[in-house]
Amino acid sequence: EGLEGDVTMTTELVIRCSYGEAVPWVVQSGRGLSAVAGPDGLCLDTPVTLQGRDHRSVGTFRVARGEQVTFCLGWHASHEHPPSPIDPAAALEETAAFWEQWCDRVRRVHGPWEDAVLRSLITLKALTYAPTGGIVAAATTSLPEDLGGVRNWDYRYCWVRDASLTLDALVEAGCREEAERWMAWLVRAAAGAPDQLQIMYGPAGERRLTEFEVDHLPGYEGSQPVRVGNAASEQFQLDVYGELMDATDRARRHGIAEPPEAWALQRAVMDFVSAHWRDPDDGIWEVRGPRRHFTHSKVMAWVAFDRAVRAVERYGKDGPVDEWRRARDEVHAEVLEHGWSETRGAFTQYYGGDALDASILMLPIVGFLPPDDRRVVSTVEAVERELLADGFVRRYQNDSGVDGLPGQEGAFLPCSFWLADCLALIGRLDDARSLFERLVGLANDLGLLSEEYDHRFERLVGNFPQAFSHVGLVNTARNLAARDSFA
Repeated sequence: EGLEGDVTMTTELVIRCSYGEAVPWVVQSGRGLSAVAGPDGLCLDTPVTLQGRDHRSVGTFRVARGEQVTFCLGWHASHEHPPSPIDPAAALEETAAFWEQWCDRVRRVHGPWEDAVLRSLITLKALTYAPTGGIVAAATTSLPEDLGGVRNWDYRYCWVRDASLTLDALVEAGCREEAERWMAWLVRAAAGAPDQLQIMYGPAGERRLTEFEVDHLPGYEGSQPVRVGNAASEQFQLDVYGELMDATDRARRHGIAEPPEAWALQRAVMDFVSAHWRDPDDGIWEVRGPRRHFTHSKVMAWVAFDRAVRAVERYGKDGPVDEWRRARDEVHAEVLEHGWSETRGAFTQYYGGDALDASILMLPIVGFLPPDDRRVVSTVEAVERELLADGFVRRYQNDSGVDGLPGQEGAFLPCSFWLADCLALIGRLDDARSLFERLVGLANDLGLLSEEYDHRFERLVGNFPQAFSHVGLVNTARNLAARDSFA
C-alpha cells in the first residue's frame, strides 16, 4: 500500500514442499502462478508479472501513493482445482471482525493483567484445529530447547496432559464453546482400550505419530536433528490417566455436558490404573532414559482415584467406590513414604533418588497435600534453592542424566507459573506477583511465549508459541487476581 511518494519494489517467492526438499513445477497462470509438487498445489494471485530465476519467482513493480498491490498465496490438494480467488481487503476485514467479536466474548476477570491474558486466550484459540476442537501444543517443530543441540521435538500435536488446566483457562474466561469442543476432542481421542491411551494425539485424534529425522535441513541455528513426529507418543506415562480423570472432573464442575460413553470410558481407565499404578513409567517429561517410579506419576495416579471417588460421591456415578478409596489411600501413603526425603527436606523426582523435579510443585495444586503442610512449604523452598535459573524454574537438573540426553535446556515457563501458584498458596503473595510479572515480561512484542527461556542468551527457546505456557499465564493471573479481590 502506497502511503507517500512513488517506490520501486522487488518481490521474490521461493516455494519448497516436503519440508524443504521438493522443488515444485511452477507455471504462469491467468491469475499469477501455479505450483505443483506431488500432493501439494499452490496458487499465487497477483497482478505483478513474475519470472522464473534459479528456482525462484521474482518480479519488480512500482507503488505510488494511494495504490495497493496484492499477493494472495493459497494451498490446495494438487489433484483438485485451485480455490476461487478472494478479495484480500474483504478477507482482512472479515478476519479482523471475527477476532474483535470473539474478544468481546472473553470475560475480563484477571485484574491488571487483562491484556496479557487476552493475548494468551487468542493464542489458544488460534492453536485450535477448528474441525475437531483439538488444541495443538505449538505450531512448530524442532525449535531447540538447547541452541545448537539435539533437544528438538515436534510439538504440533495435542497433549492429554494439557487438558484439565486448559479447561480451567477457557471456562473461567467465558470461552465455554471452546472448552466444550476441547473436552469432546479429549473423549474421542481417548476412546478405546485403556492400555492404548497415549499422552498425545494428532489434531483429529490421530494415533500414529511416527518420529523421523529430516536430514537435509540444517536446523534452527544449527540445531539438529530436525524431527517430524514424536516417539514419546509411544511411551507409558502413568500421569496421563490422572490428567484424563482430572479433566473430566473439572468438566463436571463447570457443567460441561459429557458424551454418553464418557463414564464407561473412565470406568475402564480406572480398571487399568488399579492394575498398573505400581509400575514404573517414563514420567511427565517424556525422558528417553530408563523407566522409574516417578513421584509426580504416582501423585497423578492418586488424582485418578480421587476424582473417580468424587464422581461417585458428588455426581452420583456408579462404580466400586470402596475399592477406589482404598487404592487412593494406599497410593497416598506410598508417596509419603518413598517420595519424600527427610534428608533433602523435599519430595524427590523419583523413589529412592535425591534429585528434585519441578513437577512436584503440582502436589498442592491438585490437592494431594494442603498448601500449609510443612512438606509442601519445604519442597517449594527447595525448588527455589536448586532449580532456579535467573529466577525461573528448570524442570530438573540436566546433569543428573535422568533424561538420557546430552546438553542443557532453558527454564521451563509452565513450571515457573506453577511456582508462582505455589508461592501464592503458601501465603507469599508478593513473591508470587513478582515472579508472575517477570514471566509476563518475557513475552515478545506480540505478547507470545515459547516453551522455555534461556537466561544465558536472554531469549526464548523451544517451540513457539507454546499453548501450555499461555495456559499457565491465564490460570496464574486468575489465581492472583482472585486472591487480590479476596484480600
